[in-house]
Amino acid sequence: MKINTKYPTNILSKWKCFLGAMLTVAFMLPSTAVSQSSPAPVDLGTAGDFVILTKAGITDVPASAVTGDVGISPITGAANGLTCTEVTGNVYSVDAAGPAPCNIMDATRLTAAIGDMETAYTDAAGRSNPDFTELGAGEIGGLTLVPGLYKWGTDVLITTDVTLNGGPNDVWIFQIAGGITMANGKSVILTGGSQPKNIFWQSSGVVWIGTTAHFEGIILCQTAINLKTGASINGRLFAQTSVTLEQNAVTKPTSVTAVETELTPQEFALFQNYPNPFNPSTRIQYSLEKAAEVTLRVYNLLGLEVDCLVNGHQEAGSYAVPFNTNKGTLALSSGVYFYRLEAGSFVSTRKLVLIK
Repeated sequence: MKINTKYPTNILSKWKCFLGAMLTVAFMLPSTAVSQSSPAPVDLGTAGDFVILTKAGITDVPASAVTGDVGISPITGAANGLTCTEVTGNVYSVDAAGPAPCNIMDATRLTAAIGDMETAYTDAAGRSNPDFTELGAGEIGGLTLVPGLYKWGTDVLITTDVTLNGGPNDVWIFQIAGGITMANGKSVILTGGSQPKNIFWQSSGVVWIGTTAHFEGIILCQTAINLKTGASINGRLFAQTSVTLEQNAVTKPTSVTAVETELTPQEFALFQNYPNPFNPSTRIQYSLEKAAEVTLRVYNLLGLEVDCLVNGHQEAGSYAVPFNTNKGTLALSSGVYFYRLEAGSFVSTRKLVLIK
């Protein structure tokens, strides 16, 4: 019996023509990005010199730990109880009523900084074409948020941990017509190398950060910012009315640009965490003389690992890593812990103290 081989050849030829045509069409169509590019960061201007800026003063229940400069203007009477021992930096005010000796009177600098703070708020609030609108009807707890511009016409609630996942240069801008309320003991968690200096929370209403909660990013608030007992933030508190502190840790975010412009460290070193004692978060700094495989782990008194903060290759430079005891499922009791840095042949261990 003669086998007809012509027919399948014709079929194959037709398939080739079809696939070729589809590929031609595919290359002619405009490409669509799978992931959205993040927005440009908000320019803070001279406000970026401060970790706290407020127009109506600071109410403080000691002892808080504020890392960075504080500015209060135009209200007189300075910080309303914030003391020099609570501030690693200076307190700028328009009169001599601030805490001594860290108080500096500089009305001109404060006028510029307050103006830049208000400009930054307007910039963040005026960004158009949001990537996400009314996400979660205002409840973002439990979500993982990619970089982008987010917009809500309501309050924003964080009743469980929320994660921001992106790279070190990615930007988040949150436009919130209402206020922000974060539940007690919850956290904003950063993954993928995302940085608090690139996260902007523009809030028209009052911001409430719950007891022992941990926040990340720059808060641009048109009204008041209130941190409840033991809450902490890696970021900035910019309030167009008042700021309330209650035994809080407020830490100015590390600038990668500033680190990159420094000279390469001349040695491997592990530094004491700050603040220490702490609750619920602290920051661990170290330097690498040259590139190395690096691990940074935290152990309890029994020698059991409780968290791994760094595990991978890093280039020479200076690093600052947050350790947050409210992160994810991590739940630690008060006590003494140890953190250990291994970088090539370099090994160093230091002690930290958690007080709840």
